[in-house]
Amino acid sequence: MLDRPRDLAARMSGTQQQEIFKLPIDAARIKAREILCQSPQGGYMPIVENWRQLPDGHIEFTMRRLRIEGR
Repeated sequence: MLDRPRDLAARMSGTQQQEIFKLPIDAARIKAREILCQSPQGGYMPIVENWRQLPDGHIEFTMRRLRIEGR
């Protein structure tokens, strides 16, 4: 079944708030791996949504929890 834009918008509106992390490279790698290895809890799956390297060498990334379909 293909999703229409309004279906996607409705699904995305069910997301929980995002968390933004700014960490040194090694700490960011560990934290992102920790997030991605988490089991879905309460019908929400954690994802790393965006990331970038800052001029000072730190990594900034955004973590969200997306609702799992069918729950």
